[in-house]
Amino acid sequence: MAFRIGAGFARFIPMIGYHHVLMIIIAVAIILLLFNLAQVDPGVVTAMANIVGGAEMEVRVGYFGICVQPTGGSYICNSNATALAEIVTVDQDPLNLIWVASTFKDAVVFPYLLYATLRIIAVILAFFCFILLATFPGWHEEIDASGSEREVKPFPSRPVSQAALALIFVASVFVLVSVLWQHTASVAASTIAQDMGNGSVRSGVGTSAMVLGWFGFGLMVVVTIGLLVMILSIKLIRQLTDEE
Repeated sequence: MAFRIGAGFARFIPMIGYHHVLMIIIAVAIILLLFNLAQVDPGVVTAMANIVGGAEMEVRVGYFGICVQPTGGSYICNSNATALAEIVTVDQDPLNLIWVASTFKDAVVFPYLLYATLRIIAVILAFFCFILLATFPGWHEEIDASGSEREVKPFPSRPVSQAALALIFVASVFVLVSVLWQHTASVAASTIAQDMGNGSVRSGVGTSAMVLGWFGFGLMVVVTIGLLVMILSIKLIRQLTDEE
């Protein structure tokens, strides 16, 4: 019996091609990626709801402090989470959201201040670009040799244009890095906090900060593209003029 199985397996081996081996490897990889050892307890949601009870509290995290609004009252703000925890009772914060907010502030928001340096540098570079753009010559009228007025439309200096383009491009990259890091880290932390609450916690990211950051980046991109188009257009016009 064993001899027959071995003989059949020996006849089967030559039929296995190179692509079959790759197919087997892909199948194993798919199985490993889809395999999940996590166990879900349906009673967790009920247990969390029983712990929370009727407590309602809003916690907001900023760069320099934490604000809490227990039981729909006025906001209480402090840079020290321990001081806020002493003010709020256990019934008002059964899930210890103040500690979660403090961890989020220290691990996500405060390191962002390091990336805020990039944003400050970007603002400085954009200001220098603004100064260079202000030096561009404008259209004006002057009197020629015959005594008649003619309109002069001079081109801006090529080195100055390239310097302005370089400044605004670097500023755009810095803003992209800082805004993208802020958005990604905030959304990830917010989602994790909400999922850990099992339906008892709702979280979100400040819309105003995100809109201002991405809108500012978009405006810098528009200026970058505009300067690039202007430089290429002037170069093309000069080439056509030289050929004529």
